[in-house]
Order: sequence, then structure tokens, then C-alpha cells
Amino acid sequence: MKESGIVRADNKARNDIGEGDSCCRSSSCRDTAIPLQFAGKESQLIDLKHKPGWVLDTIKTPAGSFFRVETGLSWSDRRGGIKSRISAFRMKYSVPPGLYAVGSPDKDSGVFVSANYKLSFDKLRNSLKEMNAWILVLDTKGINVWCAAGKGTFGTEELVNRISQTQLDKVVEHRRLIVPQLGAVGVNAKNVRERTGFRVYFGPVYAKDIPEYVNSGYKKSKGMRIIRFTLWDRMALTPMEINPAMKKYYPWYALAVLLIFGAQPSGILFKDAFAGGFPFLVLGLVSVIAGAFLTPALLPFIPFRSFAVKGWIVGIVSIYLSMNYFAIVPVDGLILQLVSYLFFPLLASYIALQFTGSTTFTGMSGVNKELRIGLPVYIAGAGTSVILSIIYKLGLWGVL
Repeated sequence: MKESGIVRADNKARNDIGEGDSCCRSSSCRDTAIPLQFAGKESQLIDLKHKPGWVLDTIKTPAGSFFRVETGLSWSDRRGGIKSRISAFRMKYSVPPGLYAVGSPDKDSGVFVSANYKLSFDKLRNSLKEMNAWILVLDTKGINVWCAAGKGTFGTEELVNRISQTQLDKVVEHRRLIVPQLGAVGVNAKNVRERTGFRVYFGPVYAKDIPEYVNSGYKKSKGMRIIRFTLWDRMALTPMEINPAMKKYYPWYALAVLLIFGAQPSGILFKDAFAGGFPFLVLGLVSVIAGAFLTPALLPFIPFRSFAVKGWIVGIVSIYLSMNYFAIVPVDGLILQLVSYLFFPLLASYIALQFTGSTTFTGMSGVNKELRIGLPVYIAGAGTSVILSIIYKLGLWGVL
């Protein structure tokens, strides 16, 4: 497997043109405002005084007025993009669904379909610089195109519904929609055409290729059909693997370690807790880094297809190096060394297994298979580690 992690993404979009599906309720827009929708709740109409920073002004059409958006990304847009990469902020990082204008579009300008996850929307509008176009944003509940297509929110019914609500047939005279190729799994192009008259064209995988795609007469080159899961792509996803582990689980793990090593027949001794537990706190951090960072970074180079096995390999190597060569976590005693080599590689393996949901080449069947095999192993490993730790403590107290 090559480093770039190239994967074909044709799925249902092997035909660039699909045939379609649709129906809906229509609602016209007022001259100075459009209805905004955040987190699935319809809000009141707002005027330009309260417009988002990425909105320039409005453009009038036979169907009413729609917001014209900026194609350049502001510092606020970039900051929001960073926050969505590293925290739960992404769960509420959305834009109102509806029709938007880029440049000075008219009845002949192209219509590009997007999710209402703002990071997806930003990438699309940023790729349409120096173009006159329309962006039809679907209500995907703030989820990106690919995931929303799998969940059904970026799908036929929502597309048909949005075409009707925006009265798109009054805005443009052509009947062509450019849908992201990664949204093909959710869109029945034939159904869309039958119900709305609009023909679905599945565009490039990457929004940056749209200008070339349009200039070539809406024809995709081979490269436009391929997903490249590069090192940068993988690294951009790792913060959301590290953060949950550190925020939700590591504090509880640290507390358990300190309690175990601080426990004495006379009570909890904090000096013993930190002296004995510190190496295991460090090894816990090493496991998180091995599973959530090193495994994704080295993904194409680690043998075996299983993410659980990949994570275990990186974990065992990381723990071995930490204990024997970097000398940052000296662990004395045979029992504690057994616990270290048993528990922490399995922890790294479990964390690495979570990355399957972020990759471009894993399916639910493969993930379920790994979980069926892996979970009993993880439970057995954790249970054995606890038993060994208890035996170690009882030995220190002179009970055994």
C-alpha cells in the first residue's frame, strides 16, 4: 500500500450523470432576507444587519432574494475550521440550508450542491473563486457530505425538498446539478430527474478540481475520481482521536492508577501514589500517542489490514522503547513489566481501532468483525492486568 493511501471513490457515481428523484413544498424568499436554520430549528428571517461575516449582500432572482457569499476565507472562517478539527465545536459548525450566490450568477450559471457542515461549505465556496455560480446547501444536520450520505441526510429526499423550497427552477433555466462524488451513495439521480427535471452530475472528489472540471465541459479526469488519503489528511484527523481519549478517559485512568499505587493497609498515601504510579501515567500517555497519532501517521507502512493489529504493533514497540531505551519510565519488578507489556499495547490497539471511522477505505462489516474479535481480547487483557496489579500489591503488603 502506498503512502498516499489512494483509494477509488466511484461507488454509485461511476456514471458522471445520474437520473433523479424529487418533490416538495415551495417557499419564496423576501427581498432582503432568507430563513436561517441552525441545529435543525427554523429561526426568524434576518436582515443584512445581522448577516454572518461570510455573506456579502443579496442578489435578486425571480424566486426572491438570496445571500451572495464571499469566496475568500476570513480569519474567523479559518479559526472555526481549526476549532472544528480539534474539538466538539464541529458538532455545531453549520450554515443555514438554502441557495447562495457566488460572484454574479444568472439563469445560466452552474449549481453546486453542498452539505451544511460549514467546513464543507467553506471548501466549496473557496474553490469557486472568479466563478459565477449557485450553491445549493442541503440540511445535513451539520454533517459533512460523505458521512451525511451514509446516514441519509445528504440524500434524494432532502435534495428534492431543497430544490422545491428554493424554487430553483425559477432561478436557473438549465437543469443541471453538480453533486459531490462522495455524496453519490445517498442520491438517486434517476429519481431526482424524474421528480424535478434536474439532472445530477457527480463532480470531482475534491472541490479544488471544480474549475478544471467545469472548463473541461463537466468531464472528470481519472485523477478527479480518486481519494488520496495522504499523511496530511490523516494528521488533520488525529486531534479528534486524541482529545476524547485525553478528556474523557485519561483522567479516570490516572485516578485509578494513583489509587492503586497509593493504597496501603493504613489508607491512601499520596507519596506512594505518585512515586509508584508516575511510570504508569507516562505509559498511558505513550499508549494514547501510539494509538491516536503514530498509528494514523504510519498507517500505510504498518503490516496487516486490521487497525487493531496495527495499533498493537505500534503500541508494543512504543512501550518497549519507552521502558528500555528512552529511560523515561523505569518499571521495576517482573509483575509490573508483565502488566506494562500486556495492558498498554492493547490500549493503543483499542484507540487505533477508533480511527477506522475516519478513514476512506474501511466499511462497517470490517469494523464489526474487528470489534467481535478485539473486544473479548481487550476485556481479557484488562482483567488480567487488574489481577496482576492486585497480586503485586498483596505481595508488597506481605499478604502473599
